[in-house]
Amino acid sequence: MTPSACRPPLADLVLPCLDEAEALPWVLGRVPAGWRAIVVDNGSTDDSADIARSLGATVVHETRRGFGAACHAGLLAARAELVCFCDCDASMDPGLLAPMAERVAAGETDLLLGRRRPQGRGAWPAHARAGNIALARMLRRRTGLRLHDLGPMRVARREALLGLDLSDRRSGYPLQMVVRAADAGWKVAETDVPYLPRSGKSKVTGTWRGTWHAVRDMRRVLAEPPGARTAPTEGISA
Repeated sequence: MTPSACRPPLADLVLPCLDEAEALPWVLGRVPAGWRAIVVDNGSTDDSADIARSLGATVVHETRRGFGAACHAGLLAARAELVCFCDCDASMDPGLLAPMAERVAAGETDLLLGRRRPQGRGAWPAHARAGNIALARMLRRRTGLRLHDLGPMRVARREALLGLDLSDRRSGYPLQMVVRAADAGWKVAETDVPYLPRSGKSKVTGTWRGTWHAVRDMRRVLAEPPGARTAPTEGISA
């Protein structure tokens, strides 16, 4: 093999961000070498945007509140062939995305998800885990995919993702990506990744109420018939 063939693929890393000033140095310090980190500030009231910029990240501002809105703004700002997504709360190590990107670049799979494996007490609250299990079961009935987790760490090709015409701008965005990928005949797989106690409180699944709203958004996504193209959802659900 030539040296260039041994080099891991380059990618853009989308990091949706809402008041993550504490976690950003840890997260950005683990971005694979040569990758561009795109921190999408979704209305932070702390110094998240300034800290991200000072650490070399590209900062995109998305004024529409919602996890999906932030993720999609990052996807639109991406330019690399491969696009990765990861939470910005220090619950997962972005360095783990490099071998995941290699698998997508090699054509082993079209969409690779990180299956969260909790490390330590408090890494994954019971209510959030219960909601995730329920969604995985509903996803299996809807698509036939035998996935265990709909976590936020994932890799796919940029142009292919744009072709899915993702419309959810709230909590259903990650699930809609998987559903529409399955409907399009993509190869979808998952790989284990350590899941650490996050920095700060979750904006989506930090409470039973937030988890319920997230599940509601995702049930709506699962109700879409194959081939559906819907208008973008707006705002936040919680």
